[in-house]
Amino acid sequence: MSGGTPRWFAFLESNTTGTGRRFCAVARARGLRPVLLARDVARYPYAAEDGVDTLVLDTSDLGAVVDACARLADAEGLAGIASSSEYFVATAALAAAKLGLPGPDGEAIARCRDKDAQRAALAAAGVPVPAFHATGQVGEAVRAAGEIGGPVVLKPVSGSGSVGVKLCLTRDEVRRWAVELLSRLTDERGAPTAGRILVEEAVTGPEFSVETFDGRVVAVVAKHLTPEPFFVETGHDLPAPVADDVAAALGETAVRALGALGLGWGAAHTELRLTERGPVVIEVNPRLAGGMIPAALAAATGVDLIDRLIARAAGLDPAPAQPGPGHAAIRFVAAPGAGTVTAVGGLDEALRAPGVVDAATTAAVGRQVRITHSFQDRLGHVVAVGADAGQAAERAADAARLIRIELDGPTRSAEAIEGDGPTRSAEAAEPTRSAELDEPTRSAEGAGGR
Repeated sequence: MSGGTPRWFAFLESNTTGTGRRFCAVARARGLRPVLLARDVARYPYAAEDGVDTLVLDTSDLGAVVDACARLADAEGLAGIASSSEYFVATAALAAAKLGLPGPDGEAIARCRDKDAQRAALAAAGVPVPAFHATGQVGEAVRAAGEIGGPVVLKPVSGSGSVGVKLCLTRDEVRRWAVELLSRLTDERGAPTAGRILVEEAVTGPEFSVETFDGRVVAVVAKHLTPEPFFVETGHDLPAPVADDVAAALGETAVRALGALGLGWGAAHTELRLTERGPVVIEVNPRLAGGMIPAALAAATGVDLIDRLIARAAGLDPAPAQPGPGHAAIRFVAAPGAGTVTAVGGLDEALRAPGVVDAATTAAVGRQVRITHSFQDRLGHVVAVGADAGQAAERAADAARLIRIELDGPTRSAEAIEGDGPTRSAEAAEPTRSAELDEPTRSAEGAGGR
């Protein structure tokens, strides 16, 4: 390092919403100089707005990433490499290892991101998971659904943010959604898809996430979801308003899952359902949570997981936790349909509302909105704190309703979304689902895939 210039900290791509911007701000607060490595810098407007240095390269090419980071290291010193994006955490870890920098096991992360391999490893270790089958053929998907029985969930074997995840009640629904998923040749990042999907048992019960750091539970979070057949997260409450023994069971199951997958360095975000037979792991994400959960956790408890992750990757000591009010809630604002954004308002009022610590929108005037039944449908968020779970949730919901995002067309405005999350009743079972998938299909179906 020369001339007192802060050492570089490389971020490989970024979240397009949520915490990506915060990663760069935290690195700067640590005296480091963030640099964003991206294929298309225009995807991240905050980089120009915040004066973040950028390098353009093929971020899917590990060799190119290592070469770029080696040049940074030779120039002024490289403190670390990380990514806030689900799609690049493995590459960031592999690059860190090649350069002798701290990081998680990149090979373990890569295996974890394949939901088929992840499920197999968890099941082999005795960690509860839904019954499942991976396939690249439409007919095989229908047969697997019949063998699993009852309603099933179809999803890509890799992905994030509920993209492509759907509950199917009948063989015909399974067939149609399998055709749809297997016809997608690229994901939302433009990368080639794996050409396989996961058919899995639709387990019932409220959904939670367990946030861990270095294999230790930091928080259990309650989730709110849109009505089925899709599973878009519409809000979060933390800590989850459940009994201590329930939180302990969820946390213990998540830690067992990390051990089975060879994970445990840094942050992980494990999603579970609380069923009649206990916690069932839906999936383990080998990264920091999205959906503004880190911001809510920091506001409620003073534990800043973004700072901890950057400190861990740069070989620095974590900052001490600061006291907080103890509870936080996140509520999202979603588009009611497709269209063009014509007006955005109410954000200042939301920011001034009681207990609100963060509010933002991604809906600039002129933006084209389409409904994908994924995180991309969310156009804004509010994070609020409170003395208890109920107060935090009420404050977040009230403030979210102040945000007005207008789309072209009659009475087309975005609204705060509540969903049917576990704060309705953390112990209650979900409504009964009827289905026709109670026996295997006997006739062969047409092949799908690429």
